[in-house]
Amino acid sequence: MARYSKEERRKLLEEALSENPFFTDEELSERFKVSVSTIRLDRGELGIPELRERTRAVAQEAYSTLKTLDDQELIGELIELVIGEKACSRLTIEESMVLTKARVARGHYLFAQANSLAIALVDAPMALTGSVELKFKRPVQLGEVVIAKGTVLKRKQNKYWVEISVSVGSEEVLRGDWILFAIEDFSGAREKEME
Repeated sequence: MARYSKEERRKLLEEALSENPFFTDEELSERFKVSVSTIRLDRGELGIPELRERTRAVAQEAYSTLKTLDDQELIGELIELVIGEKACSRLTIEESMVLTKARVARGHYLFAQANSLAIALVDAPMALTGSVELKFKRPVQLGEVVIAKGTVLKRKQNKYWVEISVSVGSEEVLRGDWILFAIEDFSGAREKEME
């Protein structure tokens, strides 16, 4: 990557963070071939807060649009949510989430993150998972940060087709296709079921 003038670098830094607010200062310093302190100085001059603040602001906005789940039911930290279109969540693999001997994440944590993100995309008071085609591509290690991204591929009446891709860095670790059902009136659906 070529060296940029201060003005060019700051303009590109602003663009990069508007596209992906989750870049760390370290990642940005590698990207622009400058020191971390230079990135911090540039961010300060541009009025761009540190990663923790950027994440918090984006998450607050995303949680305010959540319809199908409450924030306690979502696995991972919601980063972005445009209901009926796309969503993103983040999960750090902690000690309690790994297999004792192998030190890799238990699959149900990764599935739960992806499944709850798929449900969050449905534009209804409630949604249920109909079916899932899922492929685990590699184990996830203790301490790794997992980013799940979901996209609504198609919607027909109360049925949603959602694709979820889960990655660690730039490496995809899980991919799945969901079919979900939007439930507008859950009490009525239960009564019909009981008849």
